Amino acid sequence: MKPWNIEICDVTLRDGEQTPGVSFTRDEKMTIAALLDEIGVEVIEAGFPVVSAAEKECVAAIARAGLSARVCCLARALKPDIEAALDCDVDMVSIFFATSDLHIRHKYRKSREEVLEDALDMVEFAADHGVQVRFAAEDASRTDPAFLIEMYTRGVERGADLVSFADTVGCLTPLEIHAVVTRLLGAAPLPLCIHCHNDLGLATANTVTAAAAGAFQLHTTVNGIGERAGNAALEQVLAVLRLKGGVDRYDLTRLQEISRLVARASGVTPERIRPIVGENAFAHESGIHIAAILCDPTTYEYVPPELVGGERRFVLGKHTGRRALEHVAKAYGFDLSDGEARWVLEQVKQKSEGKCSVTREVLCSLLRAAKEGIVQ
Repeated sequence: MKPWNIEICDVTLRDGEQTPGVSFTRDEKMTIAALLDEIGVEVIEAGFPVVSAAEKECVAAIARAGLSARVCCLARALKPDIEAALDCDVDMVSIFFATSDLHIRHKYRKSREEVLEDALDMVEFAADHGVQVRFAAEDASRTDPAFLIEMYTRGVERGADLVSFADTVGCLTPLEIHAVVTRLLGAAPLPLCIHCHNDLGLATANTVTAAAAGAFQLHTTVNGIGERAGNAALEQVLAVLRLKGGVDRYDLTRLQEISRLVARASGVTPERIRPIVGENAFAHESGIHIAAILCDPTTYEYVPPELVGGERRFVLGKHTGRRALEHVAKAYGFDLSDGEARWVLEQVKQKSEGKCSVTREVLCSLLRAAKEGIVQ
């Protein structure tokens, strides 16, 4: 397998913080940035400096923290925004403007040619000050591809280092994103960034599909947080890159750690069945599954829990089999006879069917009862 040519730009500290009701403190941002850096993320988008003085201070602090990752920040195609970014000593400024006719009509009340010319002037202004420039198209997924090609080509001519495609409202499918990325790179083979939102639940799929089609910089957030339904999830994208894209330079064993960190800081807890970081991501109840896993975990686990810092967990309930019960009982220090095992298993199934959660405490009480001879 030839590894995909990619890098990660994590936008948790900017787009992730735009999750309704979420606000990170400076210390939280610094801690999250440091852990992203340790995982091996190449670019960290630290914020939107023009938003407030406090935001600007946070961005500057991260930029000056001595991280290995390049630090990026967001700016509209306006001189005050770019000057605020330059004040922060960031490595990269992401200059964006809305490119779809729908957005241009409602936001700028100018022709798209006029809007592009204004934006190109700002690209040149930023590039002249010695920072990397990412020239980003907001609502690119609903923009005329010919206009995007013109924008990207002229942007690079004026000093942009990367160009960016945002599926701002999350309206594309993987087939559609593969087609548009292939078309764009076929006409303008430039370092293309992909920024996907999750309104249809396809952000991660669209991001890795774009990578397979040749996109270079992939935008993610931890736990997939972000506006509305969120963004492509860092933990999912990194797992796919390792298992499908041949990219093995990231430390995936820290994914559970950073997921918990961002959950605490944001107040947004991943759902139990969320891939990679959810409570049930590596939990098993089915007796058939557990029996096979005890022989060979790959029978029912494509993602090894230890790869992503997780742990396998057996949950006892109505679908539990004898082998799973004996395995868990032994882990708790109980060796069961045949009669004891049958009785405990029957009790587990009855409690589960009655919607009683068979916690460790409940199970241990049953195991003690069995060993004490309280068997019906």
